Amino acid sequence: MKQNFQVRGMTCAACSAAVEKSVGHLSGVENVQVNLLAGSMTVDYDAQAIGQQEIVAAVTAAGYDASDPAAAQAQASGAQTGLPEEAAAYRNRVIWSASFLLPLLYVAMGHMLKLPLPAWLHGDQHAMLFALTQFLLLLPILFVNRSYFTRGFRSLLHRAPNMDSLIALGSAAATLYGIFALYQIGYGLGHAQPERVSQYSMDLYFESAAVILTLITLGKFLEARSKHKTTEAIARLMDLAPKTALVLRDGREQTMPVEQVVPGDLVVVKPGGSIPVDGLIVEGQSAVDESMLTGESLPVDKQAGDAVAAATVNLSGAFTFRATKVGQDTTLARIIAIVAEASASKAPISRLADRISAIFVPVVMIIALVTGLVWFIAGASFTFALSAAIAVLVISCPCALGLATPVAIMTGTGVGASHGILVRSGEALEIAQQVDTVVLDKTGTITEGKPGVTDILPLSDVHRDRLLALAASLEQRSEHPLSRAVVAAAEKQNLEVPESTDFSATAGRGVSARIGGEPYFAGNWAYLTEQAGLAGDPPPEASTLALEGKTLIFLAGGQRVLGLIGVADTIKPTSRAAVDRLKQAGLKVLMLTGDNRQTAEAIRRQLDLDDVIADVLPQDKEAVIRRLQAEGRKVAMIGDGINDAPALVRADVGLAIGAGTDVALESADLILIRSDLGDAVTALQLSKAVIRNIRQNLFWAFFYNILGIPLAAGIFFPLLGWTLSPMFAAAAMSLSSVSVVTNALRLRRFRPKEK
Repeated sequence: MKQNFQVRGMTCAACSAAVEKSVGHLSGVENVQVNLLAGSMTVDYDAQAIGQQEIVAAVTAAGYDASDPAAAQAQASGAQTGLPEEAAAYRNRVIWSASFLLPLLYVAMGHMLKLPLPAWLHGDQHAMLFALTQFLLLLPILFVNRSYFTRGFRSLLHRAPNMDSLIALGSAAATLYGIFALYQIGYGLGHAQPERVSQYSMDLYFESAAVILTLITLGKFLEARSKHKTTEAIARLMDLAPKTALVLRDGREQTMPVEQVVPGDLVVVKPGGSIPVDGLIVEGQSAVDESMLTGESLPVDKQAGDAVAAATVNLSGAFTFRATKVGQDTTLARIIAIVAEASASKAPISRLADRISAIFVPVVMIIALVTGLVWFIAGASFTFALSAAIAVLVISCPCALGLATPVAIMTGTGVGASHGILVRSGEALEIAQQVDTVVLDKTGTITEGKPGVTDILPLSDVHRDRLLALAASLEQRSEHPLSRAVVAAAEKQNLEVPESTDFSATAGRGVSARIGGEPYFAGNWAYLTEQAGLAGDPPPEASTLALEGKTLIFLAGGQRVLGLIGVADTIKPTSRAAVDRLKQAGLKVLMLTGDNRQTAEAIRRQLDLDDVIADVLPQDKEAVIRRLQAEGRKVAMIGDGINDAPALVRADVGLAIGAGTDVALESADLILIRSDLGDAVTALQLSKAVIRNIRQNLFWAFFYNILGIPLAAGIFFPLLGWTLSPMFAAAAMSLSSVSVVTNALRLRRFRPKEK
């Protein structure tokens, strides 16, 4: 089974790696994924072999705090509430830290800047007061930022050092050295050693410890505030759902919390109201704004029998619908769950960062120790050697490395949701940008999935509109899909359909009726030759339409052919443009269909597809995908998620058109909420943008550490005189994390390229 846990105390990639390692080693755990950004962990485990408490205990043993799924329920949707609280906590810590840091810096550096200081802080005779004042101003800063020390040293004890460990060691070393200097000052004053007093009063390092902690906390505040923006897509989705519903019970309308609505309830929605749960309209009609779920700006007309989804908005008329899905089963809830799950997932590209982070912190600690020893042995002052070691510890914190992948994936999945695209995992995003072949299902993907009138050809002196009106009169009592297509075409053109009597239907062949007392017939040519007394071959126009894969309905009356109507599963208006965009991107585009070769070829010609594979049974579609993969192709399969499910799963990336079916949600990697093939192109473009952003983040994170560690260690000092104080190292480390998050937030400006 798969469960979500909340994990607190993680601050860097080394933290998440330690948690994954600790839980992953448990017997019965099949897979574990830790989301550093959301502070969550998803564990796939055998409930017969291990329980939730053992998993929580493993996280605790690694030095972090965890809660079971029941306590973590609020966190499971992406930690959309935790991040603002985290940002507020860091903000308060920054305010308190800065309140004591500013006077501390004034006291410590005022004399160097020629600022006025009280007389009791001047001169060697007041050195103890000078040092004690700084120490007392440092204590509140140490207290409000004590979490770095508790978590950092606890991780050290568990032999899993992390970013907090580096901060704790760096600031603790500076503080302890300052206390050591304070004792030296006292000893010098008591034994009349002015040189000792003068030396150590200038080497207190209290302000360095305070600046390190304050700047790190400021960076964390900026980072938390920026990270919160990456979760806004999920938060906005959650805010869409109304909190109450107007339900018909016991013959009267009752307003109740939406949690109390159960399947089967009759729910009333008035103009301007939000729809609280999923259901089917039983009475009334209206136009519904579904843009919050699909991104489609135009309202959708709804009437009895049509489905409505939670969080969509009723624009005009009132209606009553029967609830079918409530709570976590609604379309909105499932979309939120998919977006949150994708945000918590990892792309394969992140494994490099994970492997490096697992060993990075211990290596940095060794580098810092070696740096201090080498400089001290080489003859540098203890102060210089300590400063270099502390700078290495502080600048090497792998925050940027740990944030590089999750912030981009979380932002990308949020952007996808706003464009009507649900991303199931970070892995799907990475693979999608490698696709070179796109396989399209026909029915419901390229086409509308239902027949429509495409041609009206009068073959006598009957007007085109009259021919369609006569056909609609004949077909209006039939339930056949072709009949409904004819009637719908007449209604669309607002034609006056004459009354018919003596209706008769022959299954699979045609219908007959009297109109104005005269007999009329509609059906295939064999039916008309038999019933209407016609003879000979069908008119030549019929063969042209048949070659285009259209079904023909012939009309006869007065023992003559009046005309014919072509019916076909019409191509969606957006399909041609979508195929053109796919081909412009250099992709090979194929169609895979169970229809006959003639129909498939007609569509291939209309859309200029590279190839078609026709007469394929649903169970054989998966084998076609496998064959393409055996040829070395990276295949994306786009289908409706029902009969295409095996092919969607087999493909390198499966894209389901429409999110209304359970199979689509389970089998596809990317889900296109709107039944628009153009969104598949947008999804592939988004995947390229996200992976490009991740690569940029990883490059700058690695480049920053590669450049920063040698600079902090003083390698350039002998030749160029370059060195880095711990204070500047702390500022640089914080800004690196903020820059990575800011770069990821650029994805929010993603717009699909139309050409």
